[in-house]
Amino acid sequence: MTASKIGKQAVVIGAGMAGLAAAGAVADFFERVIVLERDRLPNQAVPRQGVPQSRQLHGLLPGGQRALTDLFPHFERDLADAGAVPLRVPGELRMEFPGVGPLPSRDFGWLFFGASRPLIELTTRRQVEKLTNLTVLPECRVREITAAPDGTMVTGVRYEAADGQKTLAADLVVDASGRGAPTLALLRWSGHPEPDEIVIGVDLHYTTATFVIPPDASTDWKGIATHPNAPESSRGGYMLPNEGNRWVLTLTGRLGIQPPAEPDGFMDYAQRLETRTIFDAIKHAERQGGFERFAFPASTWRRFDRLSAFPRGLVPIGDSICRFNPVYGHGMSVAAQEARLLNQLLKDRASKAHPLAGLASAYFSESLPLVEAPWNMSAVPDLVYPETRGERPADFESMLRYNSALIQTAMHDADVHRLLMEVQQLLKPPSVLQDPAVDRLVQRELFQMAAE
Repeated sequence: MTASKIGKQAVVIGAGMAGLAAAGAVADFFERVIVLERDRLPNQAVPRQGVPQSRQLHGLLPGGQRALTDLFPHFERDLADAGAVPLRVPGELRMEFPGVGPLPSRDFGWLFFGASRPLIELTTRRQVEKLTNLTVLPECRVREITAAPDGTMVTGVRYEAADGQKTLAADLVVDASGRGAPTLALLRWSGHPEPDEIVIGVDLHYTTATFVIPPDASTDWKGIATHPNAPESSRGGYMLPNEGNRWVLTLTGRLGIQPPAEPDGFMDYAQRLETRTIFDAIKHAERQGGFERFAFPASTWRRFDRLSAFPRGLVPIGDSICRFNPVYGHGMSVAAQEARLLNQLLKDRASKAHPLAGLASAYFSESLPLVEAPWNMSAVPDLVYPETRGERPADFESMLRYNSALIQTAMHDADVHRLLMEVQQLLKPPSVLQDPAVDRLVQRELFQMAAE
C-alpha cells in the first residue's frame, strides 16, 4: 500500500448515479475499487430495467452538476457534447406559481442541462470507467455485507454472479443500493440499532410522454414547471428539453389522482393545469412513443446521524439514506453532493494512522445539512395537502405564509430571486434566506398580504 492510499480495496454496491459518484469519490484512496451492479449496463443512453423510473423526467440540479464536475472535471462538457440541452436558470426555465404567475426571466449566470436519466448516467459511467484502478461488474447481485464476528467492522461483500457466489474483501463498503437493504441487514445481524425513519406519505403518481419540439416553439423559455394550486388541486406539469430535440413532459397527481395514460385523457389533463402554457406548447406537437407511469408512495429519511455506533468501513449514500419526493428533482443532486463530501473527508483523513475510524460518524454529521435542506424544501409543500401522511411542524401555517411572501418578494426583487433560486438549485444553504435584509423585505410582503 502506497503512502497516498488508505486501503487496498473499496467496494461500491450499485452503479446508479449515487454509486458512480461514490466510486469516483473513493478511487484516489484505494488500490482497487469494485462496483457491483445487479443490472445489465447498456453501452448506449437507453433505459435499463434496474431503474424503474428511468423513462420519467429527470433533472440534475446545478448543485449536483457542480458536485459531479468537482469529482469528474470533464463531466459538464461531456454531458453537453452528448446532446444535453443547456438552459439558463431561471431565464429559460419558466416557473409558474398559482396566484403569482411566472417568476421573472432573469439570467443569474449559471446553466442547467436538460437530459434524460440514461444520458446522465451513461455520461457519468464513462467518467468512472476512465479510472484505471476501478472495475464495474454488471449482473452481480449483492447478498450481504460481511463483517468481523463482533459486528464492529465490515470485511467485505458476498455477491452472486453468473458463475456462482463470490466474496470480495473490502476496507470500505459504500452502500448505494437504493433501498439500503444490505446496510440494514448488517445492522440487524450485528445487533446495532436501526435508524429511525421519518416518512411523508405523498401518494404521488406520474404519467410521462415525449414530444418532438416543433419549429415554432416558444423562444421565451426552454423548460417549464407549472405548479399545482395546493391544496385545492394536485395537478402539476413539468417539461424539459432532452437530447434529440425532444420535450419530456411529466404530469403529476396525488392522493388518488392519476394522470391518464392515453392520448385524449393526457391532453385533457394538461389542458386543465393551472395555466395553458404546457398545453398550448404541445397541442400540435408530434408525440413519440407511448405513456410511462410511475407511482411514489412515500418519502423516507433514515436518520443514521442519530445512531451512537455504526460499523467501521461502511457508508450508505443516496437513496439508502433518503428517498426524496422525485417531483422536486433532489435525488441525484444530493447523492452527488454526498459523494463529494465523502471524497473530502477521505482526503482530510488520508494522513491519519486510522483514517477509516470515525469516518461514518463524520460523514453522517457533515452530510446532515445536505439532506435536511432539500427534505424541508419538499416536506412543507407536500404537507399542504391534508391527506398527506406525516408530522407537521408546530408553526406549519406560519411557514406556509412566509414561503408565499418569499415568492412574492422574489417577483419584484432580483437579489431575493437569485438567493431563492440558489437555495432551490442546491447551490447555497437555506440560511442565506435568513439574512436580516431579506427577512425585512419578506415581512413587508407579509404585512401587505395581511392587509389585502
